Amino acid sequence: MKDFDAVVFDMDGVIFDSEKCVLECWEVVAQRHSFSDIEEVFLACTGTNDKKTKEIVLEAFGQDFPYDEYAKESSVLFHEKYDNGNLPLKPGIFHILDFLKAENKKIALASSTRKEIVTQELRDAGLLHYFDKLVCGDMISKSKPDPEIYLKACKEIGVSPERAYAIEDSYNGIRAAHAGKLKPIMVPDLLPADDEMKSLAEAVIDNLDLVIDYLKD
Repeated sequence: MKDFDAVVFDMDGVIFDSEKCVLECWEVVAQRHSFSDIEEVFLACTGTNDKKTKEIVLEAFGQDFPYDEYAKESSVLFHEKYDNGNLPLKPGIFHILDFLKAENKKIALASSTRKEIVTQELRDAGLLHYFDKLVCGDMISKSKPDPEIYLKACKEIGVSPERAYAIEDSYNGIRAAHAGKLKPIMVPDLLPADDEMKSLAEAVIDNLDLVIDYLKD
């Protein structure tokens, strides 16, 4: 068994298969309003909070781009389709959470999403009780790749960052966890691990069930 005290999870793309769902909603909005290249811009936003996402989108499409209007439209589409427990889960999430609980490891969440949404989605999926602490995008001042969210999560659960693994799918998330001196594990979602990710992550692992095997080794 690896020597560690805690695991800090990202949420979107790690716990929920939600990145694809969000992208689908943005693609509908893009088609309605006749703008393109949304996938490339969306991928650049993965792992960041609302404020940083807006900055990236406006830089890509221009300062007069009606981001707030389109983001609200996309959000309505997303919640209509995926609320009330309909958000698809990543395979193995219950397995790894049960494993960590059985081993008496601390479990925290470090998600760039707002706490109200995080709490509701975890509750709807029957996952909320697994987490000792939630640290969310509206509880911090700096977005990933800044390590603030990971450092706060470790502080909240009383664990040294060096004694914690972070499970992430996004480039910005891996950068944040590495900068915070946690042990990053990348489980790729929409983007594969590039050379930078392979150098920053302690391991790149295909799915959460294989992460259990890695932690057991």
